[in-house]
Amino acid sequence: MNIHQSYALTSRPDTNHLLRWWKSFTHAALFCAICLTDVAVIMAMAWLTGAGYHLLVYRYAGEIASFLEVGALAAVIFVILNVFRGEYSLPNFFAFKPHLRRTIKLWNVTFICLLAVGFLAQTTVIYSRGWIVVFYASTACVLLALRCLFVQATIYGSRAGLISAQRIFLVGTGKHVGDFMARYQPQRLGVNVVGCHFLTPVEPDASVRVQREAFAGDIDAAINGARSVEPDAIFLVMPWSATDAISRCAESFLTLPVEIHLGPEQVLDRFENIQLSKFGPMASLQLTRMPLSRLERFEKRAFDLVAAGAALLLLTPVLIVVANMIIKFRTMRTLDDGAFVPQAKRDDPRVTKLGSWLRRWNIDEIPQLFNVLKGDMSLVGPRPHALSHNREYEQRISLYARRHNVKPGITGWAQIHGFRGETDSDNKMQSRVEFDLYYIDNWSLWLDLQILIRTLISPSSYHNAY
Repeated sequence: MNIHQSYALTSRPDTNHLLRWWKSFTHAALFCAICLTDVAVIMAMAWLTGAGYHLLVYRYAGEIASFLEVGALAAVIFVILNVFRGEYSLPNFFAFKPHLRRTIKLWNVTFICLLAVGFLAQTTVIYSRGWIVVFYASTACVLLALRCLFVQATIYGSRAGLISAQRIFLVGTGKHVGDFMARYQPQRLGVNVVGCHFLTPVEPDASVRVQREAFAGDIDAAINGARSVEPDAIFLVMPWSATDAISRCAESFLTLPVEIHLGPEQVLDRFENIQLSKFGPMASLQLTRMPLSRLERFEKRAFDLVAAGAALLLLTPVLIVVANMIIKFRTMRTLDDGAFVPQAKRDDPRVTKLGSWLRRWNIDEIPQLFNVLKGDMSLVGPRPHALSHNREYEQRISLYARRHNVKPGITGWAQIHGFRGETDSDNKMQSRVEFDLYYIDNWSLWLDLQILIRTLISPSSYHNAY
């Protein structure tokens, strides 16, 4: 076996059994620690929020036992959901971003189950609805904070050499193995490279017999090398176009009790949500998903209806006052919709004096709440542009058109980060598009709520409002 010292972090056979035992122990310890922490935190939050809410509202601590019962039931449901979805496995704790959506989803399902149990048992009337809302929201925040802490602890433990998610053995040419190590730096992901075998270079004009003999010798050496270090998985680091070599390698390594992985192609680095999809016997590599699933579209639409309806009721006095000043809420002296529409800019002569004030405080956006109720818009999403701007930027900015895969919004992820108003350079529009695409790929109700709150209170959301 030819092992490159800078790649193989451990390769001594006499340490393999100890390392495998330590890996199993750390996986089990982390699993138990997160499970018990989730149970303890959910029950503690049920007690704290229940007692705190009742003390604040009713001046007494309430029935502590009933709070703990709700907390225990919620904890059991939440942990079971996490276990069945494999959320407690160690590889999930080398990045926090995936936990944002998954944890919120599972907590939402937990609460739906909790409410269903309460309805069937006819016990929902016993508990304060105010406390239920406080318990739901505060516990979600604490669970996410704990996930962040566990991720940081896992990353630190991996860098210190205390935690290993997987022990792998690499097979490929020196160039492909080197590129793989440089690009992905597996040690930062908790992946321990215990060895590798470099395939022997063969001259392109060599005979078929010479090529087969060299490859057969490589396979035998790789199998012996992998047996000696006992990896969890073998990674075939070679171009996917080398179908014959991949097939022969995979067939040969089936004799070993290990996972066999086909190493990633560089083009896959552009996509974040890649997964293997199966339609009966047909398998495909799914590079992207629908912007929103049917359930997510339903959730977003329901949220839009409730929030937009409530906002219109609260803002009715503002609508009446502004309508008395300028009945159509029109803030500019002209209405352009031709082949060329100049963007509004600072001190734009088309903006009226009243319109400037309305635009400065986003009051001119209030009538768009009616568009949200009609279904033409959403509260949150990529901001709509003039048709001429869409046609222009679709030709100049890659993936610009992808922002149209979801409904436009009154506010958005780009706007709260200061990318609103005039885009007088391609770089500014590129940045806005990147934020819009991030929103599409990472949508959740929690993200929508965060954007709405920051739209109201964050100074950056008012930048370039002219």
